[in-house]
Amino acid sequence: MSIPATRTISFLPTPARLPLMWRIYIGLWLAYVLLVALVVQADQIMAGRFDPSMVFYSLCTTGPPGVVLALLWPLTGWMDARGLRGAARFGLHLALALGFGLCTHLLLVATMGGKARPLSWHAWPLMYSLMIYALVAGTFQTVRANAAAQRQALAAQQARTMLVAAELGALRSKLNPHFLFNTLHSIIALTGRNPAAAETALFQFSDMLRYVLDTERAGVDRVTLDAELDFVRDYLELEALRLGERLQVAWDLDPDAGDHLLPALTLQPLVENSIKHAFNPHSRPGLLRIASRRDVDQGVLRLSVSDVGPGAARAAVDASPGLGLRTIGRRLELDYAGRAALTVNTRPGAGFTVTVTLPLANP
Repeated sequence: MSIPATRTISFLPTPARLPLMWRIYIGLWLAYVLLVALVVQADQIMAGRFDPSMVFYSLCTTGPPGVVLALLWPLTGWMDARGLRGAARFGLHLALALGFGLCTHLLLVATMGGKARPLSWHAWPLMYSLMIYALVAGTFQTVRANAAAQRQALAAQQARTMLVAAELGALRSKLNPHFLFNTLHSIIALTGRNPAAAETALFQFSDMLRYVLDTERAGVDRVTLDAELDFVRDYLELEALRLGERLQVAWDLDPDAGDHLLPALTLQPLVENSIKHAFNPHSRPGLLRIASRRDVDQGVLRLSVSDVGPGAARAAVDASPGLGLRTIGRRLELDYAGRAALTVNTRPGAGFTVTVTLPLANP
Protein backbone atom coordinates (compact mmCIF):
# COMPACT_ATOMS: atom_id res chain seq x y z
CA MET A 1 0.00 0.00 0.00
CA SER A 2 1.53 3.28 -1.07
CA ILE A 3 1.57 6.22 1.27
CA PRO A 4 0.21 9.38 -0.33
CA ALA A 5 2.60 12.27 -0.46
CA THR A 6 1.98 14.87 2.18
CA ARG A 7 1.50 18.48 1.29
CA THR A 8 2.08 21.44 3.55
CA ILE A 9 -0.57 24.11 3.39
CA SER A 10 0.43 27.55 4.59
CA PHE A 11 -2.13 30.15 5.50
CA LEU A 12 0.50 32.88 5.75
CA PRO A 13 1.32 34.82 2.60
CA THR A 14 4.85 34.40 1.33
CA PRO A 15 6.80 37.53 0.39
CA ALA A 16 6.38 36.71 -3.29
CA ARG A 17 2.60 36.74 -2.87
CA LEU A 18 2.47 40.04 -1.00
CA PRO A 19 1.16 42.98 -2.98
CA LEU A 20 3.72 45.62 -3.84
CA MET A 21 2.21 48.09 -1.37
CA TRP A 22 2.77 45.73 1.56
CA ARG A 23 6.30 44.88 0.48
CA ILE A 24 7.07 48.60 0.45
CA TYR A 25 5.36 49.08 3.82
CA ILE A 26 7.32 46.26 5.50
CA GLY A 27 10.57 47.41 3.92
CA LEU A 28 10.10 51.01 5.11
CA TRP A 29 9.17 49.90 8.60
CA LEU A 30 12.23 47.64 8.91
CA ALA A 31 14.37 50.55 7.72
CA TYR A 32 12.69 52.68 10.39
CA VAL A 33 13.50 50.04 13.04
CA LEU A 34 17.16 50.13 12.03
CA LEU A 35 17.18 53.94 12.00
CA VAL A 36 15.81 54.10 15.53
CA ALA A 37 18.44 51.59 16.68
CA LEU A 38 21.16 53.82 15.24
CA VAL A 39 19.73 57.07 16.61
CA VAL A 40 19.39 55.87 20.23
CA GLN A 41 23.05 54.91 20.32
CA ALA A 42 24.40 57.70 18.14
CA ASP A 43 26.91 58.77 20.78
CA GLN A 44 28.27 55.22 21.11
CA ILE A 45 28.55 54.88 17.33
CA MET A 46 30.53 58.13 17.18
CA ALA A 47 32.88 56.58 19.77
CA GLY A 48 33.27 53.48 17.62
CA ARG A 49 30.94 51.18 19.57
CA PHE A 50 27.74 49.54 18.30
CA ASP A 51 25.35 47.51 20.47
CA PRO A 52 23.37 44.99 18.31
CA SER A 53 20.89 44.49 21.14
CA MET A 54 19.55 47.96 20.41
CA VAL A 55 18.15 46.64 17.14
CA PHE A 56 16.06 44.17 19.15
CA TYR A 57 15.05 46.98 21.49
CA SER A 58 13.99 49.11 18.52
CA LEU A 59 12.02 46.22 17.07
CA CYS A 60 10.18 45.71 20.37
CA THR A 61 9.23 49.38 20.62
CA THR A 62 8.40 50.16 16.97
CA GLY A 63 7.33 46.76 15.61
CA PRO A 64 3.95 46.49 17.42
CA PRO A 65 2.90 50.00 16.33
CA GLY A 66 3.78 49.04 12.75
CA VAL A 67 1.50 45.98 12.97
CA VAL A 68 -1.30 48.04 14.50
CA LEU A 69 -1.04 50.78 11.87
CA ALA A 70 -1.34 48.13 9.13
CA LEU A 71 -4.93 47.72 10.32
CA LEU A 72 -5.63 51.20 8.98
CA TRP A 73 -5.79 49.69 5.49
CA PRO A 74 -9.00 47.68 6.07
CA LEU A 75 -10.26 50.52 8.28
CA THR A 76 -10.00 53.08 5.45
CA GLY A 77 -11.75 50.58 3.17
CA TRP A 78 -14.56 50.24 5.71
CA MET A 79 -14.85 54.03 5.90
CA ASP A 80 -15.13 54.27 2.12
CA ALA A 81 -17.72 51.48 2.03
CA ARG A 82 -19.80 53.17 4.73
CA GLY A 83 -19.48 56.52 3.00
CA LEU A 84 -17.89 58.28 5.97
CA ARG A 85 -16.83 61.78 4.94
CA GLY A 86 -15.82 65.07 6.51
CA ALA A 87 -16.36 65.43 10.24
CA ALA A 88 -17.33 61.79 10.82
CA ARG A 89 -14.13 60.49 9.20
CA PHE A 90 -11.98 63.10 10.94
CA GLY A 91 -13.53 62.38 14.34
CA LEU A 92 -12.99 58.64 14.06
CA HIS A 93 -9.39 59.11 12.95
CA LEU A 94 -8.76 61.58 15.78
CA ALA A 95 -10.07 59.17 18.41
CA LEU A 96 -8.05 56.28 16.99
CA ALA A 97 -4.94 58.44 16.68
CA LEU A 98 -5.17 59.48 20.34
CA GLY A 99 -5.67 55.87 21.41
CA PHE A 100 -2.77 54.75 19.27
CA GLY A 101 -0.54 57.51 20.63
CA LEU A 102 -1.41 56.66 24.21
CA CYS A 103 -0.79 52.92 23.76
CA THR A 104 2.54 53.39 21.98
CA HIS A 105 3.62 55.85 24.64
CA LEU A 106 2.77 53.39 27.43
CA LEU A 107 4.78 50.75 25.55
CA LEU A 108 7.72 53.14 25.37
CA VAL A 109 7.46 53.96 29.09
CA ALA A 110 7.35 50.25 29.93
CA THR A 111 10.48 49.52 27.90
CA MET A 112 12.25 52.45 29.61
CA GLY A 113 11.63 50.97 33.02
CA GLY A 114 8.86 53.29 34.20
CA LYS A 115 11.20 55.91 35.60
CA ALA A 116 9.84 59.35 36.36
CA ARG A 117 10.27 61.73 33.42
CA PRO A 118 9.55 65.44 32.92
CA LEU A 119 6.34 66.41 31.15
CA SER A 120 8.17 67.48 27.98
CA TRP A 121 9.63 63.99 27.69
CA HIS A 122 6.11 62.56 27.53
CA ALA A 123 4.75 65.20 25.13
CA TRP A 124 7.19 64.79 22.26
CA PRO A 125 6.85 60.98 21.84
CA LEU A 126 3.07 61.33 21.97
CA MET A 127 3.06 63.98 19.26
CA TYR A 128 5.46 61.87 17.24
CA SER A 129 3.05 58.90 17.44
CA LEU A 130 0.18 61.11 16.26
CA MET A 131 2.22 62.24 13.26
CA ILE A 132 3.10 58.63 12.39
CA TYR A 133 -0.58 57.71 12.54
CA ALA A 134 -1.52 60.66 10.31
CA LEU A 135 1.21 59.75 7.80
CA VAL A 136 0.17 56.10 7.49
CA ALA A 137 -3.57 56.85 7.44
CA GLY A 138 -3.08 59.58 4.83
CA THR A 139 -0.92 57.31 2.68
CA PHE A 140 -3.46 54.47 2.78
CA GLN A 141 -6.31 56.85 1.99
CA THR A 142 -4.36 58.30 -0.95
CA VAL A 143 -3.65 54.83 -2.33
CA ARG A 144 -7.34 53.95 -2.09
CA ALA A 145 -8.37 57.24 -3.71
CA ASN A 146 -5.95 56.72 -6.60
CA ALA A 147 -7.17 53.15 -7.09
CA ALA A 148 -10.79 54.37 -7.11
CA ALA A 149 -9.92 57.09 -9.62
CA GLN A 150 -8.23 54.53 -11.87
CA ARG A 151 -11.28 52.25 -11.67
CA GLN A 152 -13.56 55.15 -12.54
CA ALA A 153 -11.33 56.18 -15.44
CA LEU A 154 -11.27 52.60 -16.72
CA ALA A 155 -15.04 52.31 -16.41
CA ALA A 156 -15.48 55.62 -18.23
CA GLN A 157 -13.10 54.49 -20.98
CA GLN A 158 -14.96 51.20 -21.35
CA ALA A 159 -18.26 53.08 -21.50
CA ARG A 160 -16.87 55.40 -24.20
CA THR A 161 -15.55 52.40 -26.14
CA MET A 162 -18.92 50.68 -25.95
CA LEU A 163 -20.66 53.89 -27.01
CA VAL A 164 -18.35 54.33 -30.01
CA ALA A 165 -18.80 50.68 -30.98
CA ALA A 166 -22.59 51.03 -30.74
CA GLU A 167 -22.55 54.20 -32.85
CA LEU A 168 -20.27 52.59 -35.43
CA GLY A 169 -22.63 49.63 -35.62
CA ALA A 170 -25.55 51.99 -36.12
CA LEU A 171 -23.69 53.82 -38.88
CA ARG A 172 -22.84 50.56 -40.65
CA SER A 173 -26.49 49.54 -40.42
CA LYS A 174 -27.38 52.81 -42.15
CA LEU A 175 -24.85 52.34 -44.94
CA ASN A 176 -25.70 48.76 -45.84
CA PRO A 177 -29.48 49.19 -46.34
CA HIS A 178 -28.75 52.44 -48.19
CA PHE A 179 -26.49 50.57 -50.62
CA LEU A 180 -28.91 47.65 -51.00
CA PHE A 181 -31.93 49.86 -51.67
CA ASN A 182 -30.20 52.02 -54.27
CA THR A 183 -28.66 49.06 -56.09
CA LEU A 184 -31.95 47.17 -56.22
CA HIS A 185 -33.64 50.33 -57.50
CA SER A 186 -31.10 50.47 -60.35
CA ILE A 187 -31.75 46.83 -61.25
CA ILE A 188 -35.53 47.34 -61.20
CA ALA A 189 -35.13 50.29 -63.55
CA LEU A 190 -33.13 48.06 -65.89
CA THR A 191 -35.64 45.18 -66.07
CA GLY A 192 -38.14 47.09 -68.21
CA ARG A 193 -35.58 48.14 -70.83
CA ASN A 194 -33.20 45.20 -70.95
CA PRO A 195 -34.29 42.00 -69.13
CA ALA A 196 -31.08 40.15 -70.12
CA ALA A 197 -28.92 42.91 -68.67
CA ALA A 198 -31.07 42.91 -65.54
CA GLU A 199 -30.44 39.18 -65.09
CA THR A 200 -26.70 39.75 -65.43
CA ALA A 201 -26.97 42.60 -62.94
CA LEU A 202 -28.67 40.32 -60.42
CA PHE A 203 -25.77 37.86 -60.56
CA GLN A 204 -23.35 40.76 -60.21
CA PHE A 205 -25.37 42.04 -57.29
CA SER A 206 -25.24 38.65 -55.54
CA ASP A 207 -21.44 38.81 -55.52
CA MET A 208 -21.60 42.30 -54.03
CA LEU A 209 -24.10 41.19 -51.44
CA ARG A 210 -21.78 38.36 -50.41
CA TYR A 211 -19.02 40.92 -49.76
CA VAL A 212 -21.31 42.91 -47.48
CA LEU A 213 -22.65 39.85 -45.64
CA ASP A 214 -19.22 38.27 -45.19
CA THR A 215 -17.95 41.49 -43.64
CA GLU A 216 -20.91 41.66 -41.26
CA ARG A 217 -20.76 37.97 -40.37
CA ALA A 218 -17.03 38.06 -39.63
CA GLY A 219 -17.56 40.97 -37.25
CA VAL A 220 -14.47 42.65 -38.71
CA ASP A 221 -14.97 46.10 -40.14
CA ARG A 222 -11.55 46.27 -41.82
CA VAL A 223 -10.89 45.15 -45.40
CA THR A 224 -7.90 45.70 -47.65
CA LEU A 225 -7.98 48.50 -50.20
CA ASP A 226 -7.75 45.90 -52.97
CA ALA A 227 -10.88 44.16 -51.65
CA GLU A 228 -12.75 47.47 -51.44
CA LEU A 229 -11.65 48.37 -54.99
CA ASP A 230 -12.85 44.98 -56.31
CA PHE A 231 -16.20 45.70 -54.70
CA VAL A 232 -16.30 49.12 -56.36
CA ARG A 233 -15.45 47.53 -59.73
CA ASP A 234 -18.36 45.12 -59.37
CA TYR A 235 -20.62 48.03 -58.53
CA LEU A 236 -19.44 50.02 -61.55
CA GLU A 237 -19.92 47.02 -63.84
CA LEU A 238 -23.48 46.79 -62.60
CA GLU A 239 -24.05 50.50 -63.19
CA ALA A 240 -22.45 50.23 -66.63
CA LEU A 241 -25.24 47.85 -67.65
CA ARG A 242 -27.67 50.68 -67.00
CA LEU A 243 -25.64 53.71 -68.06
CA GLY A 244 -23.80 52.20 -70.99
CA GLU A 245 -21.20 54.44 -72.62
CA ARG A 246 -22.19 57.37 -70.49
CA LEU A 247 -20.08 55.93 -67.66
CA GLN A 248 -16.36 56.32 -68.24
CA VAL A 249 -13.97 55.42 -65.43
CA ALA A 250 -10.33 56.37 -65.02
CA TRP A 251 -8.27 54.50 -62.41
CA ASP A 252 -5.15 56.08 -60.91
CA LEU A 253 -4.07 53.64 -58.22
CA ASP A 254 -0.92 53.34 -56.16
CA PRO A 255 0.24 49.71 -56.57
CA ASP A 256 1.86 49.73 -53.13
CA ALA A 257 -1.32 50.72 -51.27
CA GLY A 258 -3.47 47.66 -52.00
CA ASP A 259 -2.81 45.88 -48.69
CA HIS A 260 -3.70 48.88 -46.53
CA LEU A 261 -6.69 48.25 -44.24
CA LEU A 262 -9.68 50.57 -44.19
CA PRO A 263 -13.33 50.38 -43.08
CA ALA A 264 -15.51 48.38 -45.45
CA LEU A 265 -17.86 50.42 -47.65
CA THR A 266 -15.68 53.51 -47.57
CA LEU A 267 -15.26 54.07 -51.32
CA GLN A 268 -18.46 52.60 -52.74
CA PRO A 269 -20.81 55.24 -51.24
CA LEU A 270 -18.56 57.97 -52.69
CA VAL A 271 -18.77 56.39 -56.14
CA GLU A 272 -22.50 55.96 -55.72
CA ASN A 273 -22.81 59.64 -54.83
CA SER A 274 -21.10 60.64 -58.10
CA ILE A 275 -23.27 58.24 -60.11
CA LYS A 276 -26.38 59.73 -58.57
CA HIS A 277 -25.53 63.40 -59.10
CA ALA A 278 -23.18 63.48 -62.10
CA PHE A 279 -24.50 60.66 -64.32
CA ASN A 280 -28.12 59.84 -63.57
CA PRO A 281 -29.58 63.29 -64.40
CA HIS A 282 -27.71 63.60 -67.73
CA SER A 283 -27.59 61.71 -71.03
CA ARG A 284 -24.10 62.92 -71.98
CA PRO A 285 -20.98 60.86 -71.18
CA GLY A 286 -19.13 61.65 -68.00
CA LEU A 287 -15.80 60.78 -66.45
CA LEU A 288 -15.38 59.25 -63.02
CA ARG A 289 -11.85 59.22 -61.60
CA ILE A 290 -10.79 56.99 -58.70
CA ALA A 291 -7.30 57.50 -57.25
CA SER A 292 -5.19 56.26 -54.35
CA ARG A 293 -1.86 57.61 -53.17
CA ARG A 294 0.39 56.76 -50.25
CA ASP A 295 2.24 59.69 -48.70
CA VAL A 296 4.93 58.07 -46.60
CA ASP A 297 6.41 61.41 -45.51
CA GLN A 298 3.11 62.49 -43.96
CA GLY A 299 2.13 58.94 -42.97
CA VAL A 300 -1.25 58.99 -44.73
CA LEU A 301 -3.15 57.25 -47.50
CA ARG A 302 -5.33 59.47 -49.71
CA LEU A 303 -8.29 58.10 -51.63
CA SER A 304 -10.26 60.34 -53.95
CA VAL A 305 -13.38 60.00 -56.08
CA SER A 306 -14.04 62.83 -58.51
CA ASP A 307 -16.42 63.51 -61.37
CA VAL A 308 -16.92 66.21 -64.01
CA GLY A 309 -20.57 66.71 -63.15
CA PRO A 310 -22.38 69.92 -62.35
CA GLY A 311 -20.84 70.31 -58.88
CA ALA A 312 -22.64 72.13 -56.11
CA ALA A 313 -22.37 75.06 -53.75
CA ARG A 314 -20.84 74.26 -50.38
CA ALA A 315 -23.98 75.35 -48.57
CA ALA A 316 -26.03 72.91 -50.64
CA VAL A 317 -23.64 70.08 -49.78
CA ASP A 318 -23.86 70.85 -46.05
CA ALA A 319 -27.65 71.02 -46.20
CA SER A 320 -28.05 67.82 -48.23
CA PRO A 321 -30.19 65.15 -46.49
CA GLY A 322 -28.16 62.32 -48.07
CA LEU A 323 -26.64 59.67 -45.80
CA GLY A 324 -23.50 58.73 -47.74
CA LEU A 325 -20.99 61.51 -47.13
CA ARG A 326 -22.23 62.38 -43.66
CA THR A 327 -22.20 58.77 -42.47
CA ILE A 328 -18.73 58.04 -43.83
CA GLY A 329 -17.36 61.20 -42.25
CA ARG A 330 -18.80 60.24 -38.89
CA ARG A 331 -17.46 56.68 -39.19
CA LEU A 332 -13.97 57.96 -39.88
CA GLU A 333 -14.16 60.39 -36.97
CA LEU A 334 -15.13 57.62 -34.55
CA ASP A 335 -13.00 54.86 -36.00
CA TYR A 336 -9.75 56.81 -36.14
CA ALA A 337 -10.27 59.22 -33.22
CA GLY A 338 -9.70 62.32 -35.33
CA ARG A 339 -6.71 60.95 -37.29
CA ALA A 340 -8.74 60.49 -40.50
CA ALA A 341 -10.66 63.05 -42.53
CA LEU A 342 -13.17 63.39 -45.35
CA THR A 343 -13.00 66.58 -47.41
CA VAL A 344 -15.22 67.81 -50.24
CA ASN A 345 -14.00 70.08 -53.02
CA THR A 346 -16.72 71.37 -55.29
CA ARG A 347 -18.40 74.44 -56.71
CA PRO A 348 -21.14 74.94 -59.29
CA GLY A 349 -19.99 73.84 -62.75
CA ALA A 350 -16.62 72.51 -61.52
CA GLY A 351 -17.37 68.87 -60.67
CA PHE A 352 -17.28 67.13 -57.34
CA THR A 353 -14.28 65.61 -55.54
CA VAL A 354 -14.29 63.75 -52.25
CA THR A 355 -10.97 62.88 -50.61
CA VAL A 356 -10.56 60.43 -47.73
CA THR A 357 -7.32 60.70 -45.75
CA LEU A 358 -6.39 57.74 -43.56
CA PRO A 359 -3.32 57.18 -41.34
CA LEU A 360 -0.94 54.56 -42.70
CA ALA A 361 -0.70 53.04 -39.22
CA ASN A 362 -4.07 51.36 -38.67
CA PRO A 363 -5.62 51.69 -35.19
